[in-house]
Amino acid sequence: MYPVPTACPVCHDALMTTRLVCRNCNTTMEGRFTMGRLFQLTPEQLDFVELFVRCEGKLSRMQEELSVSYPTVRSRLDEIIRALGYTIGDAQPVKDDLRQKVLEQLARKEITSEEALRLLEE
Repeated sequence: MYPVPTACPVCHDALMTTRLVCRNCNTTMEGRFTMGRLFQLTPEQLDFVELFVRCEGKLSRMQEELSVSYPTVRSRLDEIIRALGYTIGDAQPVKDDLRQKVLEQLARKEITSEEALRLLEE
């Protein structure tokens, strides 16, 4: 199997998953599915994240594994943080968190569709 492509080969915009198939029973679902933030990362960034987990988040161990300086490790981590939609030093996602909260409130019928639209446009 090949890794899931995440970017359009023509315009480089993010690809959207629209079809899922069960390899056991061949059930097929069609719609618009999100792959999650990690699938927005490049293969190199995903390798870095895997190493980060293996090293238990210890940048000094990553520095040794990669044979690079601490600032280089930190710079790569900062790049991944930004690629995932976060700002450096901030634990809150930039836009997706608000969007998800609004959609959840709408699903629970806590707000109307008009209110949701207004909040998402702000």
